[in-house]
Amino acid sequence: MLRVALARRTDSKIGEQTTKVVRFFAMARRPDREKYELLSENDLKELRRSLAHLSVTAVRDFYERAYQDCRLVYNRLPSPRQMQTLVQVWKQLWKWR
Repeated sequence: MLRVALARRTDSKIGEQTTKVVRFFAMARRPDREKYELLSENDLKELRRSLAHLSVTAVRDFYERAYQDCRLVYNRLPSPRQMQTLVQVWKQLWKWR
């Protein structure tokens, strides 16, 4: 009787560990990098150049739009392109401070 109880306890622990391992592997997946569009180095240079030629108020407005695009809403993450744009606008504003 005692062996049966110990065997059940061991089986339940193994089942619990297996469930945790399965959940761990499901969470470890990364989004597919091929799906997202990234800004190339040339695109970044062009964005920097165009931001440098805008007025301060225009760049602030651009920053507000980029910031709104990058907001975390529920489970939607911003794309790398949106994040790159936000960072470039922020850098331009930081240069002008």
